[in-house]
Amino acid sequence: MARNRRAADGRMPLIDHLKELRKRIVLVALGLVVGAVAGWLLYDPLLQALQQPLVAAEEMRGNEMTLNFAGPMAALDLKIKSALFLAVFLTCPWWLYQLWAFITPGLTTKEKRYAYIFVGAAIPLFLGGALMAWFVFPHAIQILSGFLPDDATGFTNAQEYLSLVMRLLIAFGLAFLSPVVLTGLNLTGVLPASSMAKGWRWAVLVAFTFAAVMTPTPDPWTMILVALPICLLYFVALGIAWLHDRRQEKKLADL
Repeated sequence: MARNRRAADGRMPLIDHLKELRKRIVLVALGLVVGAVAGWLLYDPLLQALQQPLVAAEEMRGNEMTLNFAGPMAALDLKIKSALFLAVFLTCPWWLYQLWAFITPGLTTKEKRYAYIFVGAAIPLFLGGALMAWFVFPHAIQILSGFLPDDATGFTNAQEYLSLVMRLLIAFGLAFLSPVVLTGLNLTGVLPASSMAKGWRWAVLVAFTFAAVMTPTPDPWTMILVALPICLLYFVALGIAWLHDRRQEKKLADL
């Protein structure tokens, strides 16, 4: 008989939390395997899309820009990484639900409906963050290619190039998930709205630091363009948390 003990208030013992974590990790891994199979089949369209910023920079500058495979195993390694990269996006509804199911196991039946709201909000936010990175990336390539001497050929290491794209898209996607994660922590009572309000300056600092580190261009406008939506999403999460805490305080006052 499986042991999944919960107290009357919905809390779980530490051992059950660890079992739940293991279960969610296994489910996420299985979903990524399925997504990687689909990503393997979509490798050629992905590679063509990834080369578009180089093509645009080549047309603008006149310098030849081409992907370079460093060795005989580089092409296979790139295809495997691309498949896993696509799996993260193709299976984002699955692993986002598993994340929510783990961090909110103690919610009441009525509150569990937030799981569907969470996934419904998290999917467009994650994809929206990745889309913003996708729009920023060609601009970054054009700026960086401007440092090439005239008539020079830019040989771009394919693995390093893909790693840069993966880092940008996944990091931006996760950054845009911050409001739903903060809201989830607030719903479980871990992070009250008052603490979020006190820490707004740190949140803004973290957003601009993240934007400065993750944007590969030296211009400040790109950094500001990236940081402002993250700051806005933080304050949206703060507003939702504040409304939730007020509703809870009112319920307690009516008792």
